[in-house]
Amino acid sequence: MKVIFSYPPLDTSKGFPTLGQNRQFQYFSEPTFIYPVVPAIAATMLRDAGHQVIWNDCPAEGIGREGYFRLLEREKPDLIVFESKTPVIKEHWRLISEIKGPIAARRSPVIVLCGDHVTALPEESMGHCPVDYVLTGGDYDFLLRELGAVLSSAEPRSLPPGIWYRENGEIKNTGPFRIERDLDPAPFIDRELTKWKLYAYKNGNYRRTPGTYIMSGRDCWWGQCSFCSWTGLYPEFRVRSVENVLEEVGELVGKYPVREIMDDTGTFPRGDWLRNFCRGAIGRGFPRKVSFDCNFRFGAATEEDYRLMKKAGFRLLLFGLESGNQSTLDRLGKNLKIETIIDSCRMARRAGLYPHITVMFGYPWESYEQARNTLRLARTLLRKGYAYTMQATVVVPYPGTALYRECRDKGWLTTADWTDFDMKRPVMRVPYPEQEVLRLIREIYAVAFDPVFLVRKLLSLRSPADLRYFSRAGKKVWGHIRDFQ
Repeated sequence: MKVIFSYPPLDTSKGFPTLGQNRQFQYFSEPTFIYPVVPAIAATMLRDAGHQVIWNDCPAEGIGREGYFRLLEREKPDLIVFESKTPVIKEHWRLISEIKGPIAARRSPVIVLCGDHVTALPEESMGHCPVDYVLTGGDYDFLLRELGAVLSSAEPRSLPPGIWYRENGEIKNTGPFRIERDLDPAPFIDRELTKWKLYAYKNGNYRRTPGTYIMSGRDCWWGQCSFCSWTGLYPEFRVRSVENVLEEVGELVGKYPVREIMDDTGTFPRGDWLRNFCRGAIGRGFPRKVSFDCNFRFGAATEEDYRLMKKAGFRLLLFGLESGNQSTLDRLGKNLKIETIIDSCRMARRAGLYPHITVMFGYPWESYEQARNTLRLARTLLRKGYAYTMQATVVVPYPGTALYRECRDKGWLTTADWTDFDMKRPVMRVPYPEQEVLRLIREIYAVAFDPVFLVRKLLSLRSPADLRYFSRAGKKVWGHIRDFQ
């Protein structure tokens, strides 16, 4: 079969969509492209199974609508795979209907949807467009490989669990999806096949470029935050073996000019796994060749762990702060204390690591003054140098999450249109004017121009790479301020 993994053109008037393998969705005025690890593994798996695979990312490659349809007309794929998210699902429905229209008259491609939105609401997409298959769960790389075997087989074969499909005009499914217990058998990504350089430079996490992504686990060992859309994709945390991950890193630094690696596991493994990985990275000499970034969790490491991580080449740690109010942290299921947030940032920074904090505004139960508590906490961490960088967003209750169910049951949603879930404005009722939510976000990004913060950044410059990084970061900050006008 000829298979196209496709991120099709979207409404570019809103900005650059952060669609590929992203736990939240937002349009950025400054382009940011995140390497989609699970789809890239899926593409490699299907290629290894003997299929002809084409990687197509229209936003990253600058391909518009006309160019996209010319690509489909020229390649005549047998199978098209879309990863979708809530704010763009309606665009994907329209696009699937168009593809099934003109092309179907001559050659009808099989179209597959996957991702967190269709996992939460699979039957919805089957009813709104002529999609052939909806794959549920986060292990859709393994699931696509099995589907490919079914579709290409000359003999009748049953579909694996987790798939919605059509039979004689009726919508059916094969039951709940299953998770793959052992992740080590998955192949290392063919980076050339999946055009890794599209994602190697325009990413605010990287200090040194080119950079790329891996995933040591799926997805978060805590996995209880009520707002996270990926808890439905990965109901159980699994981690690859330390040796398997070290082998992949070794391949990356041996075959590609990679200078920074972001591990996109929801929360990087802790305890003995973390320590064994660090010792293995040190033993293989990786810190001389590459830096590591990862998603981390407050309270997950001791100061000794942080020092070991620094020695192993770790640089940026992304922490989900979310709110400066203890009551909100409790309500979100974070299981964190404000004091733990401050202590973890201080310890990581003292070890020479760079904490990046993420915060959210627009909780329906927080007053304006409580929202400003979050602003004050984040600003204090940044001005004191405990946190190095930050990201602020609007809270979005994605379908399938506990937060969405609470909003639906309590009448907090202000819209039923999925297109509005794009973080351009709040979609939950807040007890103060909604424009103040966006103002708070702009205000926290403005900390980047605070004199104390700027002096700390200037004093931290150690190389031309640092200067280039801050130049890129400055453009990103201005872009985020524009994003929340």
